[in-house]
Formats: sequence, structure tokens, C-alpha cells
Amino acid sequence: MTNTIVILESFFWFSVFFIFYAYFGYLIMLGVLSLFFGKPVKKDNITPFVSFIVTAYNEEKRIAGKIENTLTQDYPKDRFEIIVASDCSSDKTDDIVKSYASQAVKLVRAPERGGKENTQKQALDVALGEILVFSDVATILDVFGVRNIVKSFDDPTIGCVSSMDRFLDREGNVSGEGVYVRYEMLLRRLESKVNTLVGLSGSFFAARKTLCSPWATDLQSDFNTLINSVKKGYRGVCDESTIGYYQDLTESKREFSRKVRTVVRGIRVFMRSLPMLNVFKHGLFSWQFFSHKLCRWMVPFAILLAFLSNIFLVGTSPLYVYLLVLQIIFYLLSVAGILTRSQSAVLKIPSFFMMMNLSILFAWSKYANGERYEKWEPSVR
Repeated sequence: MTNTIVILESFFWFSVFFIFYAYFGYLIMLGVLSLFFGKPVKKDNITPFVSFIVTAYNEEKRIAGKIENTLTQDYPKDRFEIIVASDCSSDKTDDIVKSYASQAVKLVRAPERGGKENTQKQALDVALGEILVFSDVATILDVFGVRNIVKSFDDPTIGCVSSMDRFLDREGNVSGEGVYVRYEMLLRRLESKVNTLVGLSGSFFAARKTLCSPWATDLQSDFNTLINSVKKGYRGVCDESTIGYYQDLTESKREFSRKVRTVVRGIRVFMRSLPMLNVFKHGLFSWQFFSHKLCRWMVPFAILLAFLSNIFLVGTSPLYVYLLVLQIIFYLLSVAGILTRSQSAVLKIPSFFMMMNLSILFAWSKYANGERYEKWEPSVR
């Protein structure tokens, strides 16, 4: 019996530590490392030839606005091209893009639906730029967006650059950032300072064209582009002056589905990139890769293990009674937050935490059952 209790306690405290490390331990360690091993990025106001690539599928309601926003970029027109890659759109998207042909906007249409990355490959095949900038239709940039994101490429160690994310409300005004967004942006800043990012913002990022070949048409492009950069001896950073503005999904069901889809696609890249965990070859990045990605995606299992082991330990000490009560209160608060959609931090933080980890759990189930989400639908915002 004593051995059983020791094993259960080991499971419980390991799970608690694991959850803490995944969300706070890694962040704290990055913060400490940044004080002693910061890697500054050499920037200059350079103007390399840029190919600005927008991937679209049935975006007739938003594509004109995206093109207009891109045409306002403060960047030399003779060193800038706009390519809209249509994933065999069946609405008026292609016709709208063609109407901008006189303003040097190119349309590339996939012969059949093949998914986002396959459509991006169509654009890469005709792109002339030495720097490729990728942006989603729903993402709005300020006039200096492109000029700012390319500055970091003056540093020969930089292979790709990510934007920072900002939310817009329904009226188009910058809204207050949630705790999770602030957390993620802090993580990006620290990873950039210490070594390299582990992932890029899929809504707005840039990369050297030489690092985009060969292009995997079946892997999440933002994550895989970062992996390719590290493999070839470069690093990825975020630029704090480069902002991508986008509206959050208002319907929780759509947001949940988006997260499931994103994690499934991320797991696929991770599984294809397992050699990156070799610390003897990839050094600090291996630790980052393990901590930022795998640990985060294993948290749902640690949550379940902590709860179940806590139940069996209730009779062994009052401490485990209190800890189980705290867990139950936390889960009740998360359910209340989900049902009421309250903006109170007391309910919003637990509900967001649980929804995020439920989406990861669903993603693992989808991945195990063979789902890969190669085809895509634009998120309705």
C-alpha cells in the first residue's frame, strides 16, 4: 500500500511540476538567460525586392480590402510585388483580384484545391523577391508593416521574421489584449533575444526565399519555415515594431475548431522534425523545441493525471483534500466562464485555459485518427 501511495504521489507532483514548467518554468528560464546571453539583431532600413504573398480561398468579401491595405505600404513600388494565390476559389475572389492587375497585383490560381501550403507553393514558383512576406486575408497592416519586417534581414544570421499580434474589435479599433496574448508576445520577445523563435505568426511573417526551397506542401508553413531556417543555420526573430492586426473569432465554437486544426497541423510538423530534439546537434533550440511545443501539447495529459491521482490520494492526507477541492473549484469556474462568456478574469482565465487544453486533447485524437487538415476554409471573423 505504501508503495502505491508513493507512486501516486510521484504521478501527482510530477504532473503539477510539468504543468508549471510548460507555462511558467520555461518562460522564467528564458528570462534569466536573456539577462546574460542576449543576441541583438542588426537592423537597417534596407529595401530588398519583396514578394508579398496572400493566400485566399473564397474571400470575395474581404480580398479587396486586403489588396487596398497592401497597396498603401510605404515601400518602393519597383521593389515590391503583390501575389494573391487562390486555392481554386469558386466565388468572385479571382475576378476581384484581376481587377487590380493594372496596379501590378498578380493572381496565381491553383488548378485544383490542394490546401494553403500547396497554394503558397504556386505563388513561390512565380515570386521574384529575395524576401517573401506571407500574410492572411484577415490581417491588417499599418503602412510601415513591410518596411519594418524586412529591416532584420540586414542581419546575416536572420532567416525569418515574425510579426507581433494585436486584436481589433468589431469596429476596427485596437482592443485590450488578453492575458494569453500578452504571455505569448512576451515569450516571442524572450525567445528572440535568447536564441530563436520556435514558431512564427502565421498571419504575417517573412523569410528569405533561399530558405523556402524545397517547400513542403503538406506542412504548416509558418512553423515549418522556422524549422527550415534553424536547420540551415539561421534563426527566427519577432520584430516588435511589426504588427499584424486581426479580429478574434467571436464564436467560441469556431475558435475551438481553429485551435484544434492549428494544433493538428503543428503536431504533424513536429513529428516530421523529431531530429531537431538532438541537443548535441541543435543545442539550445532542442530545449526550446521540447519546452515550447511538446511540453505545451502534453499538458492536457498532465492535467488528467494530476486530477485522477489526487482523487486516489484524498484519504492519505488533508493536503490532498484541499488540493482536490482547489482543482474542482478551478474547473467549475472554467465551466461557468464558458457558459456565461464572462469577461471577468476570475472566469475568463480558467475557461480559456481549459478550452485551450481541451482543443489540444481533441487535436491529439484527430491526429491519431489520421486527420491532417490539408484543406482549409477561411475563418469567419
